[in-house]
Amino acid sequence: MHYLYLAVVAAVIAGAAVGLAAPDFAQELKPIGTAFINLIKMMISPIIFCTIVLGIGSVTKAAQVGRIGLVTIGYFMVMSTFALAIGLVVGNLLHPGAGLHLDPSSVAEAKSQASEGEGTVDFLLGIVPSTLVSALTEAQVLQALLVALLTGFALQGLGPAGAPILRGIEHLQRLVFRILWMIMWAAPVGAFGAIAAVVGSSGWEALKSLAVIMFGFYATCLLFVFVVLGAVLWAVSRISVFALLRYLAREFLLILSTSSSESALPRLIAKMEHFGVSRPVVGITVPTGYSFNLDGTAIYLTMATLFIASAQDQPMSIGAQIPLLLFMIVASKGAAGVTGAGLATLAGGLQSHKPALVDGVGFIVGIDRFMSEARALTNFAGNAVATVVIGTWTKEFDAAQARRVLAGEDPFNEETMLDEHGLTDEHGPAGKPAPEPRPATTETAPA
Repeated sequence: MHYLYLAVVAAVIAGAAVGLAAPDFAQELKPIGTAFINLIKMMISPIIFCTIVLGIGSVTKAAQVGRIGLVTIGYFMVMSTFALAIGLVVGNLLHPGAGLHLDPSSVAEAKSQASEGEGTVDFLLGIVPSTLVSALTEAQVLQALLVALLTGFALQGLGPAGAPILRGIEHLQRLVFRILWMIMWAAPVGAFGAIAAVVGSSGWEALKSLAVIMFGFYATCLLFVFVVLGAVLWAVSRISVFALLRYLAREFLLILSTSSSESALPRLIAKMEHFGVSRPVVGITVPTGYSFNLDGTAIYLTMATLFIASAQDQPMSIGAQIPLLLFMIVASKGAAGVTGAGLATLAGGLQSHKPALVDGVGFIVGIDRFMSEARALTNFAGNAVATVVIGTWTKEFDAAQARRVLAGEDPFNEETMLDEHGLTDEHGPAGKPAPEPRPATTETAPA
């Protein structure tokens, strides 16, 4: 993916250059970006189906352990709401995309469709598919969401008998994300066509708007991590967020190089155990958080939606923004660490609530890769803080061990990633050989 990252950067630069040098020709490249967005739209329904079904399974596992699971889910819901609110506030203050006036013909068509729009009853009836399978084949996102919810709860009711089906859906999800990964290799071409067309029609105004949303997103993520998460961590655990993030510096570098928080999942599990959080809390909070504690994704979806709406002269009211973004947050569960899943979720939300805006996803293809890094880093920081906070609330956190780790008195074993200190205390008395420890990732990963 390193080559893909460089290729996208080069494509954005080349597209902007073509748009400025030959605006008429650049506007004719719009179908290239549209084709790429159509490929993304093709993956929306299967991605939503797989991630929601498996996501319900993750919640069930967390809830079954009682107190820790309930605290974990409650914390995730509150923090996701905070992230959503911050994204809404910043997005409405910056007005990203304002002044671009992209594709006025489609805007006029959208207004015409809106005036002839269906009523509430027709909308609700439209959520119910004609068949169980048609929801996944007719690009009806809300129908796919309904079928996914029904399937997830049905498998939950089957208990152990539903386990083979869940494993099958896990394999299907791997296939779907593999196809998405293949599609993402076309991102440089799609970014070139989309950026060239936008810059060709709007000139420097387009570049300025793209810079506003990109830097505004980074600033919002920093605000959330160091102000909101920092305040929560200090208030609950009396630990500085700067000290915790410094302890996880290598993991942040790994995420920065791969643009995926999934790459650091095993190390986060091992390091949180070494930090003093008990194994049950780590085993529940970290895997569940990777699907349900998506603070960076919430901020990204909020600001990207507002950008696309403003860029096409269809600004959304707060009343229209909230249900759309809540849908996106639900639809994004389980896809946090997958490259391209953010674009698919964004397209899926717009497809379900404002179809006329879906093509606007192409406007941010070129900068999505830059934003995905901040998205992954914010998600990772949120899960690290959540693990410590939940460990403190449930009295499953050794604060003395954390102080030793932060003071450098008990360094993390980078070679084995084993929490030998904790294993010795738990499995064998001091001064006697402890049983052979196993890597933390094999014991704490969800079944």
